[in-house]
Amino acid sequence: MKKTALYNKHIELGAKMVPFAGYDMPVQYSGVNSEHTNVRENVGVFDVSHMGEFLVKGVNALSFIQKISSNDASVLFPGRAQYAYLPNENGGIVDDMLVYMIAVNHYMLVVNASNIEKDWEWINSKNNFDVVLENISENTSLIAVQGPKAKELLQNFTEINLSKIKFYHFETGTFAGFNDIIISATGYTGSGGFELYVPNNIAEDIWDLIFKSNSQFGVLPAGLAARDTLRLEMGYCLYGNDINDNTSPISAGLDWVTKFTKAFVGDDIIKKAKLEGTESKLIAFELLDKGIPRKDYEIEDVDGNLIGQVTSGTMGPSVKKAIGMGYVKSEHSNLGSKIFIKIRNKSISAEIIKLPFYKS
Repeated sequence: MKKTALYNKHIELGAKMVPFAGYDMPVQYSGVNSEHTNVRENVGVFDVSHMGEFLVKGVNALSFIQKISSNDASVLFPGRAQYAYLPNENGGIVDDMLVYMIAVNHYMLVVNASNIEKDWEWINSKNNFDVVLENISENTSLIAVQGPKAKELLQNFTEINLSKIKFYHFETGTFAGFNDIIISATGYTGSGGFELYVPNNIAEDIWDLIFKSNSQFGVLPAGLAARDTLRLEMGYCLYGNDINDNTSPISAGLDWVTKFTKAFVGDDIIKKAKLEGTESKLIAFELLDKGIPRKDYEIEDVDGNLIGQVTSGTMGPSVKKAIGMGYVKSEHSNLGSKIFIKIRNKSISAEIIKLPFYKS
């Protein structure tokens, strides 16, 4: 198992550690519900240093990204980021990612931890644009400081005006006396906050500084389990659960980051799915009776016919409801439709609803 630069901090804090994407990662500290609630109300700090970061440089950097990314990177400017996915040649999804424009001819791709090696091989296989690719994942730590009080806390450590960093924007500058730190507002929780991209050798220093502000801001560490419940309440897809190599991005509802104004890998297949429709669609639902939906549970219609499968599910600590997402046959995907989740041989009624589950 690999260890992040903050591994010893998690051990000191008594975290429950689990294997995840090849890393020994903290799944929880005080408990999922308390960590989740603290992010919604105060500040939760996540070590997400297992994520992957690739640099793309060169005069053809934009052309290269346009080819491998579903979204239109031509609208980016230095300090702007966007959500996208890496399409494959079969109309599926290699991975979802963030694209940061650092400077002219200089970008950073942020990918999922479990896909770093696969993604790195994929983008290199598409590099006939003479761009310079650099995998900085092993040298980069990523600390996500999330919650409504995160801005006030972090403002103590930088002269960058954090109030001016809008969602999906970022600044690069000095933080706590350290130079060239990327401060990004691309959070995954729905409760505001920032992500700090820092070199491994200063990760512990920055982590400690944040936690020394504990009494004023209610800072608590948060693990992967709370990160999962937070993202699910927002209806954000998790690669490996809700999307994968065989998922049509149209079926997954990713039309909004699929731009046919330029050519990209697999665009003909994805465009056909957009025009003709897909056999299944990703839906969000909440249970109307007691139970907790889990990944791979069967979804049935009112007559007991199998129509789909749950991809993500939990008891939402903030919404205080059992919620989930899953794929159903498209004809059964209308908002307000009643479906049934098969839980321990019982069919539990549920309703298809509009995302997000959590509204701040």
